[in-house]
Amino acid sequence: MVIGGGIVGLAVAAELASRGDRVTVLEKEKRWGAHQTGHNSNVVHAGLYYKPGSLKARMSVAGNASMVAFAREHGVPVDVCGKLVVATSEDELPRLHDLAARAEANGVPAKLISASEAREYEPEVSCVAALRVESTAIIDFPAVCSALVDLLSSHDLRLQSPALAIRSASGGVEVATPQGVIRADALVNCAGLHSDRVARLAGLTPSARIVPFRGEYFELRRTSLVRGLIYPVPDPTLPFLGVHLTRMLDGSVHCGPNAVLALRREGYRWRDISLADLADVARFPGTWRLARKYARTGAEEVLRSLSRKRFAASLARLVPAVREDDLVRAEAGVRAQAMLPDGSLVDDFLIEMATRQVHVLNAPSPAATGSLEIAKYVADRLTNSME
Repeated sequence: MVIGGGIVGLAVAAELASRGDRVTVLEKEKRWGAHQTGHNSNVVHAGLYYKPGSLKARMSVAGNASMVAFAREHGVPVDVCGKLVVATSEDELPRLHDLAARAEANGVPAKLISASEAREYEPEVSCVAALRVESTAIIDFPAVCSALVDLLSSHDLRLQSPALAIRSASGGVEVATPQGVIRADALVNCAGLHSDRVARLAGLTPSARIVPFRGEYFELRRTSLVRGLIYPVPDPTLPFLGVHLTRMLDGSVHCGPNAVLALRREGYRWRDISLADLADVARFPGTWRLARKYARTGAEEVLRSLSRKRFAASLARLVPAVREDDLVRAEAGVRAQAMLPDGSLVDDFLIEMATRQVHVLNAPSPAATGSLEIAKYVADRLTNSME
């Protein structure tokens, strides 16, 4: 049984089905991929940012290839367009070169190019140098979910079926849902924003807590300003990549995301508030330690959330022609970020085990990119847990 009908849960279910298992998938929403999968940038990442040898690095690089191949096999729209990571000042050049070295260590096809070469790809970009990454792609991840659901059509797929209680039973697990109790030989938790809560329902004490961060996006009115994907050089002292510009499959250009604490696990707007979720965050010591560490950054993110002018200024560092009136508010996403009690954000995918159980406890970006590879890894771990 798989709990969670996002792209990771459906990929795990499809992998288990391909190995001959009969699979049940429980999803609490009315549709598949309703949260992280349906609210992300639809980028198939290349794998250049992640620590060599980490799960993220391995599964992003392999997942880039397997996801593009899956899309082409199943008629899902995909465009391997590449992207630019741009250094906007001389101070950023050492970090750009470090990123190029990491790309090489991870086996990512990328090359350093001059500012004039960068403008051949993106005429409006401002930079002193750039890293051209060839394997980055744009895709329709909800359409990938639909293709996975089609592959699972002969299996037991249940929408509007939250897990209410979980207990170990002789030779398996039992999960209570509003429709009754379902028994299975084993359990895989891919519940995303609620993965830590599902783990606790199953009797596990997870090492990390999910803290939701809302990423807000705008669309660019003047789509002619951006041809492809333009990213800043990430600051290694900060937990997120920074705002960037992404041309989508339909020709629209998405700008963002920023990163602010969501006031509800599924809080896509400032007015989406859950007192229970806020109390959960407030009681967790890691929240306050993270807040102290990134107080200034957090304040800047909140101000940018509230000010279109500040958001536009962040984008203008990359494309100076972007103005405040170019930005149209778009749908936000919420990142299910695992945090440790010491306040550090879990940097890699986090997967924990119990007898006949596998719990995917940290699977933010690039999890959609690596979902087919995560599925193989989880299926192997599940097999080992049952031996």
